[in-house]
Amino acid sequence: MASDTNELGDILDASDLRAAGARHTVTLTLKIRRYNPEVRGEESWWDEFEIQAEPDDRLLDALHQVKWYHDGTLALRRSCAHGICGSDAMMINGKNALACKTIVRDVAPKVTVEPIRGLPVLKDLIVDMEPFFAGYRSVLPYLINDSGEPDTERRQSPEERHAFDDTTKCILCAACTTSCPIFWGDEEYVGPAAIVNAHRFIYDSRDEGGRDRLKILSEKTGVFRCRTTFNCTEACPRGIEVTKAIQDVKRSILFDRF
Repeated sequence: MASDTNELGDILDASDLRAAGARHTVTLTLKIRRYNPEVRGEESWWDEFEIQAEPDDRLLDALHQVKWYHDGTLALRRSCAHGICGSDAMMINGKNALACKTIVRDVAPKVTVEPIRGLPVLKDLIVDMEPFFAGYRSVLPYLINDSGEPDTERRQSPEERHAFDDTTKCILCAACTTSCPIFWGDEEYVGPAAIVNAHRFIYDSRDEGGRDRLKILSEKTGVFRCRTTFNCTEACPRGIEVTKAIQDVKRSILFDRF
Protein backbone atom coordinates (compact mmCIF):
# COMPACT_ATOMS: atom_id res chain seq x y z
CA MET A 1 0.00 0.00 0.00
CA ALA A 2 2.78 2.38 0.93
CA SER A 3 4.42 1.79 -2.42
CA ASP A 4 1.15 2.54 -4.24
CA THR A 5 0.75 5.74 -2.22
CA ASN A 6 4.27 6.90 -3.09
CA GLU A 7 3.69 6.24 -6.79
CA LEU A 8 0.45 8.21 -6.62
CA GLY A 9 2.30 10.99 -4.84
CA ASP A 10 4.91 11.08 -7.62
CA ILE A 11 2.12 11.30 -10.22
CA LEU A 12 0.43 14.11 -8.34
CA ASP A 13 3.72 15.98 -7.98
CA ALA A 14 4.32 15.82 -11.75
CA SER A 15 0.73 16.85 -12.42
CA ASP A 16 1.05 19.75 -10.01
CA LEU A 17 4.16 20.95 -11.86
CA ARG A 18 2.37 20.83 -15.18
CA ALA A 19 -0.61 22.63 -13.69
CA ALA A 20 1.70 25.30 -12.35
CA GLY A 21 2.81 25.85 -15.95
CA ALA A 22 6.58 25.56 -15.51
CA ARG A 23 7.77 28.03 -18.13
CA HIS A 24 10.68 27.73 -20.52
CA THR A 25 12.46 31.06 -20.92
CA VAL A 26 15.29 32.30 -23.10
CA THR A 27 17.88 34.97 -22.49
CA LEU A 28 17.35 37.99 -24.71
CA THR A 29 19.73 40.91 -25.00
CA LEU A 30 18.15 44.10 -26.27
CA LYS A 31 20.48 46.67 -27.81
CA ILE A 32 18.43 49.87 -27.92
CA ARG A 33 19.37 53.18 -29.51
CA ARG A 34 18.65 55.89 -26.97
CA TYR A 35 18.15 59.62 -27.45
CA ASN A 36 17.22 62.28 -24.93
CA PRO A 37 18.07 65.90 -25.82
CA GLU A 38 17.76 66.85 -22.15
CA VAL A 39 20.52 64.43 -21.19
CA ARG A 40 23.08 64.38 -24.01
CA GLY A 41 21.99 67.13 -26.37
CA GLU A 42 21.86 65.91 -29.97
CA GLU A 43 23.97 62.82 -29.27
CA SER A 44 22.37 59.37 -29.31
CA TRP A 45 23.82 56.32 -27.60
CA TRP A 46 23.28 52.58 -27.19
CA ASP A 47 22.08 50.77 -24.08
CA GLU A 48 21.96 47.01 -23.61
CA PHE A 49 19.59 45.08 -21.35
CA GLU A 50 19.58 41.35 -20.69
CA ILE A 51 16.24 39.83 -19.73
CA GLN A 52 14.50 36.47 -19.47
CA ALA A 53 11.54 36.07 -21.80
CA GLU A 54 9.31 33.31 -23.06
CA PRO A 55 10.00 32.33 -26.68
CA ASP A 56 6.40 33.10 -27.68
CA ASP A 57 6.44 36.56 -26.11
CA ARG A 58 6.30 39.56 -28.41
CA LEU A 59 9.21 41.95 -28.61
CA LEU A 60 6.85 44.56 -27.18
CA ASP A 61 6.58 42.41 -24.04
CA ALA A 62 10.37 42.43 -23.78
CA LEU A 63 10.49 46.21 -24.16
CA HIS A 64 7.84 46.52 -21.46
CA GLN A 65 10.00 44.38 -19.19
CA VAL A 66 12.94 46.70 -19.78
CA LYS A 67 10.85 49.79 -19.09
CA TRP A 68 9.01 48.42 -16.05
CA TYR A 69 11.88 46.62 -14.30
CA HIS A 70 15.19 47.94 -15.64
CA ASP A 71 14.97 51.54 -16.88
CA GLY A 72 11.77 53.52 -16.50
CA THR A 73 13.14 56.34 -18.64
CA LEU A 74 12.90 54.26 -21.83
CA ALA A 75 10.37 55.94 -24.14
CA LEU A 76 8.31 54.10 -26.76
CA ARG A 77 4.85 54.24 -28.27
CA ARG A 78 2.37 51.40 -28.03
CA SER A 79 -1.37 50.99 -27.68
CA CYS A 80 -3.38 47.94 -28.78
CA ALA A 81 -0.42 45.48 -28.83
CA HIS A 82 -2.25 43.43 -31.48
CA GLY A 83 -0.98 44.81 -34.79
CA ILE A 84 -3.97 47.08 -35.39
CA CYS A 85 -3.07 50.56 -34.12
CA GLY A 86 0.39 50.67 -35.73
CA SER A 87 1.85 52.85 -33.00
CA ASP A 88 4.83 50.62 -32.10
CA ALA A 89 6.58 50.65 -35.49
CA MET A 90 10.35 50.65 -35.08
CA MET A 91 13.50 49.35 -36.69
CA ILE A 92 14.15 45.81 -35.51
CA ASN A 93 17.46 44.32 -36.61
CA GLY A 94 17.69 46.94 -39.33
CA LYS A 95 14.18 46.48 -40.75
CA ASN A 96 10.92 48.26 -40.06
CA ALA A 97 8.38 46.16 -38.17
CA LEU A 98 5.82 46.30 -35.38
CA ALA A 99 7.21 45.29 -31.99
CA CYS A 100 3.88 43.64 -31.13
CA LYS A 101 4.10 41.34 -34.15
CA THR A 102 7.76 40.35 -33.69
CA ILE A 103 8.20 37.11 -31.74
CA VAL A 104 11.05 36.75 -29.24
CA ARG A 105 12.13 33.35 -30.56
CA ASP A 106 12.66 34.91 -34.00
CA VAL A 107 15.13 37.53 -32.71
CA ALA A 108 16.80 35.83 -29.71
CA PRO A 109 19.46 35.76 -28.38
CA LYS A 110 20.14 39.42 -29.33
CA VAL A 111 18.06 42.07 -31.03
CA THR A 112 18.82 45.64 -32.07
CA VAL A 113 16.02 48.18 -31.75
CA GLU A 114 16.04 51.72 -33.19
CA PRO A 115 13.48 54.40 -34.05
CA ILE A 116 12.11 54.41 -37.61
CA ARG A 117 14.14 56.57 -40.02
CA GLY A 118 13.31 59.76 -41.84
CA LEU A 119 11.31 61.43 -39.06
CA PRO A 120 12.71 63.60 -36.25
CA VAL A 121 13.42 61.61 -33.08
CA LEU A 122 11.80 63.12 -29.98
CA LYS A 123 13.07 60.62 -27.41
CA ASP A 124 14.44 57.08 -27.67
CA LEU A 125 12.03 55.14 -29.94
CA ILE A 126 9.48 57.95 -30.29
CA VAL A 127 9.53 60.01 -33.49
CA ASP A 128 7.63 63.12 -34.54
CA MET A 129 4.85 61.79 -36.79
CA GLU A 130 3.63 65.21 -37.95
CA PRO A 131 5.57 65.24 -41.28
CA PHE A 132 4.15 61.79 -42.03
CA PHE A 133 0.57 62.88 -41.29
CA ALA A 134 1.06 66.10 -43.28
CA GLY A 135 1.73 63.99 -46.36
CA TYR A 136 -1.27 61.81 -45.53
CA ARG A 137 -3.60 64.80 -45.18
CA SER A 138 -2.38 66.33 -48.45
CA VAL A 139 -3.94 63.59 -50.60
CA LEU A 140 -7.52 64.14 -49.34
CA PRO A 141 -7.82 60.75 -47.57
CA TYR A 142 -11.60 60.73 -47.18
CA LEU A 143 -14.67 60.06 -49.31
CA ILE A 144 -15.67 62.96 -51.57
CA ASN A 145 -19.16 62.85 -53.03
CA ASP A 146 -21.18 65.97 -53.77
CA SER A 147 -24.14 64.21 -55.40
CA GLY A 148 -26.33 64.65 -52.35
CA GLU A 149 -27.76 62.13 -49.95
CA PRO A 150 -28.95 59.00 -51.75
CA ASP A 151 -32.30 57.35 -51.00
CA THR A 152 -30.48 54.04 -50.40
CA GLU A 153 -26.91 53.03 -49.64
CA ARG A 154 -24.32 53.60 -52.37
CA ARG A 155 -23.91 50.06 -53.62
CA GLN A 156 -20.76 48.44 -54.97
CA SER A 157 -20.23 45.20 -56.79
CA PRO A 158 -17.60 42.76 -55.47
CA GLU A 159 -15.48 43.68 -58.49
CA GLU A 160 -15.67 47.38 -57.68
CA ARG A 161 -14.71 46.71 -54.06
CA HIS A 162 -11.82 44.48 -55.12
CA ALA A 163 -10.21 47.40 -56.99
CA PHE A 164 -9.22 49.06 -53.72
CA ASP A 165 -9.71 46.36 -51.10
CA ASP A 166 -5.99 45.85 -50.44
CA THR A 167 -5.32 49.49 -49.60
CA THR A 168 -8.12 49.66 -47.02
CA LYS A 169 -5.84 47.63 -44.71
CA CYS A 170 -3.44 50.53 -43.97
CA ILE A 171 -3.04 51.30 -40.24
CA LEU A 172 -0.85 54.41 -40.70
CA CYS A 173 2.10 52.89 -38.84
CA ALA A 174 4.56 54.69 -41.19
CA ALA A 175 6.62 51.51 -41.62
CA CYS A 176 6.40 51.72 -45.42
CA THR A 177 7.12 55.44 -45.69
CA THR A 178 10.08 55.39 -43.33
CA SER A 179 11.62 52.43 -45.15
CA CYS A 180 11.73 54.46 -48.39
CA PRO A 181 15.15 55.91 -49.31
CA ILE A 182 13.47 58.67 -51.34
CA PHE A 183 11.56 59.80 -48.24
CA TRP A 184 14.81 59.83 -46.23
CA GLY A 185 16.36 62.31 -48.66
CA ASP A 186 13.35 64.36 -49.75
CA GLU A 187 11.16 65.69 -46.96
CA GLU A 188 8.59 66.98 -49.47
CA TYR A 189 7.82 63.52 -50.91
CA VAL A 190 4.36 62.46 -49.70
CA GLY A 191 5.57 58.89 -49.24
CA PRO A 192 4.09 55.44 -49.85
CA ALA A 193 1.48 55.51 -47.05
CA ALA A 194 -0.08 58.71 -48.39
CA ILE A 195 -0.25 57.20 -51.88
CA VAL A 196 -1.81 54.01 -50.50
CA ASN A 197 -4.52 56.03 -48.80
CA ALA A 198 -5.13 58.09 -51.92
CA HIS A 199 -5.42 54.82 -53.88
CA ARG A 200 -8.08 53.62 -51.45
CA PHE A 201 -10.38 56.48 -52.56
CA ILE A 202 -9.26 57.01 -56.18
CA TYR A 203 -10.58 53.56 -57.09
CA ASP A 204 -13.67 53.67 -54.86
CA SER A 205 -16.68 53.78 -57.22
CA ARG A 206 -18.60 55.93 -54.70
CA ASP A 207 -15.96 58.68 -54.66
CA GLU A 208 -15.87 61.76 -56.90
CA GLY A 209 -12.50 63.21 -55.86
CA GLY A 210 -10.21 60.90 -57.81
CA ARG A 211 -9.21 63.51 -60.37
CA ASP A 212 -8.20 65.96 -57.63
CA ARG A 213 -6.04 63.33 -55.94
CA LEU A 214 -4.41 62.31 -59.21
CA LYS A 215 -3.55 65.96 -59.85
CA ILE A 216 -1.95 66.22 -56.40
CA LEU A 217 0.01 63.01 -56.91
CA SER A 218 1.20 64.06 -60.38
CA GLU A 219 3.22 66.88 -58.83
CA LYS A 220 6.96 66.49 -58.22
CA THR A 221 6.29 65.52 -54.59
CA GLY A 222 3.98 62.68 -55.69
CA VAL A 223 4.13 59.19 -57.18
CA PHE A 224 6.85 59.81 -59.74
CA ARG A 225 9.42 60.27 -56.97
CA CYS A 226 9.06 56.51 -56.37
CA ARG A 227 11.98 54.44 -57.69
CA THR A 228 10.29 51.05 -57.22
CA THR A 229 12.73 49.57 -54.71
CA PHE A 230 9.95 47.54 -53.02
CA ASN A 231 11.21 48.52 -49.53
CA CYS A 232 7.71 49.73 -48.72
CA THR A 233 6.03 46.47 -49.70
CA GLU A 234 8.51 44.43 -47.66
CA ALA A 235 8.05 46.68 -44.62
CA CYS A 236 4.24 46.67 -44.52
CA PRO A 237 3.05 44.66 -41.49
CA ARG A 238 -0.39 44.27 -43.07
CA GLY A 239 0.88 42.70 -46.28
CA ILE A 240 -0.35 45.50 -48.54
CA GLU A 241 1.15 45.47 -52.04
CA VAL A 242 2.31 49.06 -51.65
CA THR A 243 4.49 49.20 -54.76
CA LYS A 244 1.64 47.82 -56.89
CA ALA A 245 -0.70 50.52 -55.54
CA ILE A 246 1.84 53.19 -56.47
CA GLN A 247 2.12 51.76 -59.99
CA ASP A 248 -1.68 51.73 -60.31
CA VAL A 249 -1.75 55.45 -59.54
CA LYS A 250 1.07 56.16 -61.98
CA ARG A 251 -0.80 54.37 -64.77
CA SER A 252 -4.00 56.27 -64.01
CA ILE A 253 -2.18 59.60 -64.21
CA LEU A 254 -0.50 58.65 -67.50
CA PHE A 255 -3.23 56.78 -69.33
CA ASP A 256 -6.64 56.63 -67.71
CA ARG A 257 -8.14 59.43 -65.69
CA PHE A 258 -5.82 62.42 -65.74
